[in-house]
Amino acid sequence: MILIQPSILPGMMELIPEDQLLFNDVKNIIESTFQKYAFLPIDTPVMEKLEILLAKGGGETQKQIYRLEKGNTEIGLRFDLTVPLARYVAQHFSDLNFPFRRYHIGKVYRGERNQKGRYREFYQCDIDIIGHEKLSIYNDAEIPSVMAEIFRKLQLDFTFHYNNRKVMNGLFKSLDLDDFTAILRIIDKINKIGEEGVREELEKVDLDQNTIDKLLNFIHFKGSNEETIDFLKELEVQEELFREGLEELEFVYRQMLLFNIPSENIKIDLSITRGLDYYTGSVFETFLKGHEEIGSVCSGGRYDDLASNYTKQKLPGIGLSIGLTRLFYKLQEGKLLNIEKANPCDALIIPMKGYEKESIDLLNKLRDHDKIVQIYLEGGKMKKQFAYADNLNVPFVIIIGEEEVKNESYSVKDMRSGEQSSKKIEEIINLI
Repeated sequence: MILIQPSILPGMMELIPEDQLLFNDVKNIIESTFQKYAFLPIDTPVMEKLEILLAKGGGETQKQIYRLEKGNTEIGLRFDLTVPLARYVAQHFSDLNFPFRRYHIGKVYRGERNQKGRYREFYQCDIDIIGHEKLSIYNDAEIPSVMAEIFRKLQLDFTFHYNNRKVMNGLFKSLDLDDFTAILRIIDKINKIGEEGVREELEKVDLDQNTIDKLLNFIHFKGSNEETIDFLKELEVQEELFREGLEELEFVYRQMLLFNIPSENIKIDLSITRGLDYYTGSVFETFLKGHEEIGSVCSGGRYDDLASNYTKQKLPGIGLSIGLTRLFYKLQEGKLLNIEKANPCDALIIPMKGYEKESIDLLNKLRDHDKIVQIYLEGGKMKKQFAYADNLNVPFVIIIGEEEVKNESYSVKDMRSGEQSSKKIEEIINLI
C-alpha cells in the first residue's frame, strides 16, 4: 500500500498541543475581556448564501470567496464575521435588544495568495454594537477601549491609527470626484504598493496629476493629533460631508481619551481608509509599536448601511476585529508573547507497580474537587515518567507506592523547584 503524504493545505495553520494551549490562552483573554464589557456571544454558520456574502463586499472580496455547489443554491464560505452579522441582525431583529452588543470568535475563509504569515482559514475575534434607527457616536470611542485592554493584557504596545471616511469622501466631493469607492480602495493599498503604485492606479481611474498631488499631500500629512485636527480645519473645505466627518473625527478622538485610551496610543492617520465598501464613518487600524511591519492586527469601523440589503430597518453599527491566527503567528515568530506558558493539567499521578487502584482512587478524589489531573499508566523507568511530566509542563507529580498507601500520605514533587515532600490528600487539594 502506498502511503499518503500527511500534510495540510497551503494557507492553513495547525499547532502542536503546547502551542495550541498558548493560542487558547490568548483567545480566552480576548473572550473574557469581551464579556467584561457586556458583549453577548453569537455564532453563525461558516456557509452562507452567496447573495448574502456578495451584497456589500464586491471588488477584491468577490475574488477571495470560496464557493460551493449544492443543488441550485449558490453557497460561499464566510470571508469575515461582519457580513453574517448583518444578516443575523436582520433575520433575528424582533428577538434582539438594541443597542445590541455582540461578540463572535470564529473561523473565516479567504482565497488569499499563498504567502508566509497570510492564511486562507483563520480566526477572527469581533465585537460590534448595533443600533436601531440611530447609534450614538460615543460607541465609536468605547469599542477601541475594549481592544486596548486586550493588548495591555497581552503586554503589547500598540497604536490605533484612526480616520473618518466622511472626511475622505467630503474631500473627494470638494474636488469633484465621483468614484469614491475605487479611489478609497487604491489609497488603502499605499502601504502595499507605495506612493508610485498608488499614483499609477489613480491615473488609471482618470485623475489628473494636480488632483493626485492634492490627494497624496493630504494623506501624507504628518503631525500630532492636535496638529492633524488643526490641519483639517485650516483646509477650510466647505463641503458639508467633510465638515461633518471632521466634527466626528475630533469628537471620537476626545472620547477615546475619556475611555482611558492614552493619547500616545492614538494616531489620527489620514491615509487610513479601510478597503471594504460598507464603512461610512470612523475607521481604525492597529499596529504594534516597533513591529509595524507585521501590519494591522485589529481593524474595523462604522457602517451605517450594512444591513440595508437584508431589511428595511435602519441598523447602524460600529465594530472592530482582531485577526487572531495571523496575530498569534506573528507574535510567536517575533517572540513577543509574554503570557505564562500554559499547563495542560495541575498534576500527574505516577503509580508504582501494583498500586494502580489506589492511584485511580486518588485521581477520582482530586477530580471531584475540580482539579485537572492525569494518571500515567504506561509503566517503565521513573526517569522516563518524569520526562513525560516535564515535557507536558506539569507543575506537580504525585507518586503512589507501598509507603504512601500505608501512611495515607503521598510523595509530591514540585517540578519547578525540584523539591519533594510528603502530603495528605487535603494538603494536595490546597496545593494544586
